[in-house]
Amino acid sequence: MVEVGKKSIQKRIAIASGKIKLSAETINMIKNHDIEKGNVLTTAQIAAINAVKNTSNLIPLCHQLQISGIKVDFEIFKTEIAIKISVKTLGQTGVEMEAITGVSVGLLTIWDMVKSVEKNKEGQYPNTEIYDIKVLDKKKT
Repeated sequence: MVEVGKKSIQKRIAIASGKIKLSAETINMIKNHDIEKGNVLTTAQIAAINAVKNTSNLIPLCHQLQISGIKVDFEIFKTEIAIKISVKTLGQTGVEMEAITGVSVGLLTIWDMVKSVEKNKEGQYPNTEIYDIKVLDKKKT
């Protein structure tokens, strides 16, 4: 693990985003709360927050951080859902891994919640896709 003890303690922020492609029918079911497993976006929000808080347990050489804030936003389009997560800490290393881990798990949770309506007759997911996961911004003050 990289030594960060000599770095100054600063407010650090990272913002990450990603998208999941779904059928228009699935998007409408999410909007109307018709998904059998429950509220898709609330569940994905909770999963994303838990992922941010547990990033150091998932990524072997990632430092454990004291997270001071997490904001999860969703934007729904005709055939996709975008997620954007902002993570804040007061520490000696950045929070970009926490932000993209939160995005990834949030999107995976959406997929899990809707897989019964997204799969085709053969049990495959020909149109479901997670993509465009990236760090949008990272800064320290």
